[in-house]
Amino acid sequence: MPSDIAVYGLGVMGRNIALNLADQGLRVSVYNRTGSVTDAFVAGLPAESNIVACHDLAEMVASLARPRVVFLMATAGKVIDRIIKGLLPHLEPGDIVIDGGNSFFNDTQRRWQELSVHGIRFLGVGISGGEEGARYGPSIMPGGDPDAWPSVSDVLRSIAARAEDGEPCCRWVGEGGAGHYVKMIHNGIEYGDMQLIAEAWQLMRDGLGMQPQEIAETFAQWNQGPLASYLIEITARILEVNEADGSPRVDHILDAAGQKGTGRWTVIDALELGVPLTLIGEAVFARTLSALKPERLDAARHLGSVRPAFSGDRDTMIPAIHDALYAAKIISYTQGFMQMRQAAIEYGWTLDFGEIALLWRAGCIIRSRFLDDIKRAFERAPALPSLLFDDFFADAVRGGQKGWRETVALGVNLGIPLPAMGSALSFYDGYRSAVVPANLLQAQRDYFGAHTYRRTDRAAGSSWHTHWTGDLREVAIDD
Repeated sequence: MPSDIAVYGLGVMGRNIALNLADQGLRVSVYNRTGSVTDAFVAGLPAESNIVACHDLAEMVASLARPRVVFLMATAGKVIDRIIKGLLPHLEPGDIVIDGGNSFFNDTQRRWQELSVHGIRFLGVGISGGEEGARYGPSIMPGGDPDAWPSVSDVLRSIAARAEDGEPCCRWVGEGGAGHYVKMIHNGIEYGDMQLIAEAWQLMRDGLGMQPQEIAETFAQWNQGPLASYLIEITARILEVNEADGSPRVDHILDAAGQKGTGRWTVIDALELGVPLTLIGEAVFARTLSALKPERLDAARHLGSVRPAFSGDRDTMIPAIHDALYAAKIISYTQGFMQMRQAAIEYGWTLDFGEIALLWRAGCIIRSRFLDDIKRAFERAPALPSLLFDDFFADAVRGGQKGWRETVALGVNLGIPLPAMGSALSFYDGYRSAVVPANLLQAQRDYFGAHTYRRTDRAAGSSWHTHWTGDLREVAIDD
């Protein structure tokens, strides 16, 4: 009996995707470059399993019903190109290759174009949810060849997480690299969310002197309100775990955060597009700074790290930190959707931002209560330039502003770094400023480099230059 689909790569994600596919009644061929991994995986399955071991590419492809569908769950980068090169001689026009890894969207765009020459349909599919999501239902963000989507939509939607209304968190995103781009933005927002939560935790622990169990209870309480989300939920659980001696396990974990590149890609692309992705950028840099552990230890000895004691009302400050976290979280999503809006223009995609929000309601790392609110915001105004123009989010940020400012001030006064919360507040203040000091910057640029400037009292399109080191004459410059 031919298999319905093949999974190439049996790491944590690949194994669980294969099991998820089999749970849906599909016959699944599996292959791993190291054959012993394949054998060990299949040997651990029940005898009646719908999963079939393959030991070379030819065998794997030959085991499939036409059109053949191969699901790549391998490390992003050059590895994917090598796998595709190896697969090509065994495929025929009409077959479908799905890349389910965290590939860079430009690579996905290129692979789609290269494979289309051979008649092979290529999909770049963002998947979020980690090991548990892959096994029982992730958020899936498919893009690539539009002709391939109808052939695999039922399969991908069957393995996806389901929101509370029963809808699968899997919808077509757009052609080319659009699916992996949206996954990249998802991961950027994830970086921002995690950093914000970490800052709130440090404020409560080091600033207010709260114990991990107290903080765990606080996060659990917050998870019942507007901050309800997967990341808040797991944070509460993490802080409840103790060592055998009763000390919090989190205190034994080295304070050096890793990263795999998607956050960095998000920030780089934001710079290319001219999008002020300040919060997520600071979240990426915070991880980079955390990795400088030996250097930070030396700096602490050299510069000192003694913090003044908190002398305020703790019961008043905790709600303020809540409001700061909520307001800054809205800014994180605001910036992420601003970037997707600009990317759609730049890369020629038609992105449905309300539908993208629905993709993240279940299965993924950034699932949270207010994603439905984002959907409603784009229903009210499909061309919404920013979430801050929607009354719901504008009111939420205004309502939290007092606590937000008090929280950032507390961090400054106590010497507790708040790169994400602080940059989010600066973005908010800058975004709503009718006038910013960029006029002085432009005058400086004109002074040292004759870069010209525009005047507020002259017709649009005209440029001017001042002879700053001469007679101060101002001359018009043709654009």
